[in-house]
Amino acid sequence: MNSRFVPRPDAEADVPRQTPTAAVVTASYAPDFERCRLLCETLDRCVSGVAHHYLLVEHRDVALFRRLENGRRTVVDERDLLPHWLHAFDDPLSLFRRRIWLSLKTMPLRGWHVQQLRRIAISAHAGEDVLVFCDSDVAFLKPFDCSAFWRDGKVRLFRRNGVLSGAGHEEHRVWSRNAGSALGIEPSVVSTHDYISTLIAWRRETVTAMCARIEKIHGRNWVEVVGAARKFSECMLYGRFVDDVLEGAGHFHGSEEFCRVHWTGEALSDDEFRRFVAAMAPEQVAIGMQSFIGTDIGRIRRLIGLV
Repeated sequence: MNSRFVPRPDAEADVPRQTPTAAVVTASYAPDFERCRLLCETLDRCVSGVAHHYLLVEHRDVALFRRLENGRRTVVDERDLLPHWLHAFDDPLSLFRRRIWLSLKTMPLRGWHVQQLRRIAISAHAGEDVLVFCDSDVAFLKPFDCSAFWRDGKVRLFRRNGVLSGAGHEEHRVWSRNAGSALGIEPSVVSTHDYISTLIAWRRETVTAMCARIEKIHGRNWVEVVGAARKFSECMLYGRFVDDVLEGAGHFHGSEEFCRVHWTGEALSDDEFRRFVAAMAPEQVAIGMQSFIGTDIGRIRRLIGLV
């Protein structure tokens, strides 16, 4: 493991704190830079209870994202998080438009796979108690305090109960099964819960315990184990570890989503965007416009009043 990323002095030791600290974690890449800039602006304006904000990017994107650094925000090179044997290349099969991560120890991985690995890996380097994960295509519209993720010494685990038992969730079921395999959970123990969303929280020490379990069971680096299957979800891994291995210890469940996301479909018109925002539930404080849909970032800025 590389050592260029040095934790901040107050993040060195796992000293129990009466008041937990929280860090926001965002994995991003160059095509989403302007979206990530908007996230940072709205986060700084609306979000409280954050000790730090980590931006996790590929090595070649570090210089670009350093423009977003400030006293509470650090850009972290994936080379300081992931094993040295995992290498990124321009993919000739995509006419060099996309990146691919190759090694002799994992399947070929795409950017969305490696972003998930970075989110897990940051737990070994950050020092905050709670890691709050927020995608770079999110914008905060309302005040939000990260204390919402902490109650009576427990961290809020996002979980939608039983949804995988219904039709139309085959991919999620595969992710859940693969998570169970990585964690050494008996195949007969089937989970029907969905843990995937944005603006969710993990307990940092639980993530490191999860990685240690994977390595103990398989006798290999946890990145090797997870990356051996291209169909995986970091949220499923963490959720199943908490619920099926730890039996929920240190966590409480919540199904409300704090971010309203436009997942699929066409880019929204101005009127559709306004209706989308107006339909936010009372607990929702942010919106997410999936970047691959192609909603113009200038339009989003104009419509939320950040021109």
